[in-house]
Amino acid sequence: MNFDKLISGFFIILAMTLNFGFFYGDLSNIDLHSKYELFAAIVVNLIATTLKIGDKTQIGSVLLATSLVADIQLIAAATVWTIIYYTSGALDVHTTSIVISLSGGALLANITSVILYIGETIKSKR
Repeated sequence: MNFDKLISGFFIILAMTLNFGFFYGDLSNIDLHSKYELFAAIVVNLIATTLKIGDKTQIGSVLLATSLVADIQLIAAATVWTIIYYTSGALDVHTTSIVISLSGGALLANITSVILYIGETIKSKR
């Protein structure tokens, strides 16, 4: 068993599932989306990104790109949430939909990353 692939796969899949947990729910109700889960998704995505940095293969470059996209979108979602919350005291439906939509884009990048990772694993030789 390749321990590096195990750890990398763990964080890639954990990043996707945490992001899905935050994304899932009504777009207009921010109470259904935990700020702690968004924070956890950001942290795990950043860990997954750092694990992908050393890979020199073509698929490694694409995996890193998908991870960077997810990081940027999740950080943007947290930034929008923070700025609006601390300037106006509450999130309206429009801002909530922006935050959730940004996390949805990150979720799509994470799903792409998982599909590529699975494809690479299936294709690799023993």
